[in-house]
Amino acid sequence: MRITVAKRGSTMKIMRILSIAAIALFISAPATSANSLTATNPMSGATVTVAPSAVSVTGQVPLIDAGNSMEVTDPQGKRVDDGVLAIDGASAVIGLKTLKVAGVYTVTYTLFAENDVPLEGSFRFTFAAPSEISTPQPIPTESTSAKAEVSNWGTNAFVIGLLVVAFFVLVLLSLYARKIFKER
Repeated sequence: MRITVAKRGSTMKIMRILSIAAIALFISAPATSANSLTATNPMSGATVTVAPSAVSVTGQVPLIDAGNSMEVTDPQGKRVDDGVLAIDGASAVIGLKTLKVAGVYTVTYTLFAENDVPLEGSFRFTFAAPSEISTPQPIPTESTSAKAEVSNWGTNAFVIGLLVVAFFVLVLLSLYARKIFKER
């Protein structure tokens, strides 16, 4: 009997350890599958010299289309995003208005994945604006103006040929119309 009790006691200890391990695994499973941030564009903390046209946040889990939000604010706290948020798999992208003020911009986001806790947070990037923002003016090059002066003989001959054929069709149609009116 003693041997049976000893086996029974050790079996109970093993069962307890296994059940505690299973409960711990069950409790920690949702935390390990939670969505987390994998990338941002521009990178968090980066300094950019060219104004981005959009900001993106990428997580580990594909996002749902509804309920997500993201906003970008300038150094004075004014929104500079265009309000159009697009979801592409695990990434959320929001367009930006033209950035003109140098300084630290803040991106705040709340993103939802199916059956997961929301991915919430914020990051900052610095925009080093140029001292003068100008629109580049096109400068004509010699090759562009040389192409404009060159004529294509084949195209010209084709167009002239079409005009001649159209003239003969016009003459034939007028003769046919004259014949029809005479027969009446």
